[in-house]
Amino acid sequence: MAIKRHESLQAFSRDHHQALLLCWKIKVGLSKGVCIDRIKAYTNWFYENHILEHFEMEEKFIFPVLSRNHELIIKVLKEHKLLLELFNTTSQVEKSLGELHIALKNHIRFEERILFNEIQNVASQRQLDLIEKHHTSEKFEDNLNDVFWK
Repeated sequence: MAIKRHESLQAFSRDHHQALLLCWKIKVGLSKGVCIDRIKAYTNWFYENHILEHFEMEEKFIFPVLSRNHELIIKVLKEHKLLLELFNTTSQVEKSLGELHIALKNHIRFEERILFNEIQNVASQRQLDLIEKHHTSEKFEDNLNDVFWK
């Protein structure tokens, strides 16, 4: 059953879709034995061009709807920290990419199925308007310089 996402959070859900595609691309690359440097280069590009801003926007505009001490916020911030560490790992890159695609997928599922539902249930209209104002729907532009997943 599809989740009915509040309009103000839909742009974030679209970001999540693209991040799930990143997970798939990493998984395919690893399973095909693609050179780790190629997968890491794309992952670094995605991190710099999408993940950093996405995390910043969530932490600044979405998460404050709930208390900083709320169990869901504590969990999601720990996950953000772990994911940032995995994106920035420079040793044992193959292992970290394997962990990253699983951790990122699980993180997105948590945000979509649990956290965002709670946010949209408790947020005021003013808070939802603020979220929407700060994340406009921009068309995702992928880096197709090296489509190692094909």
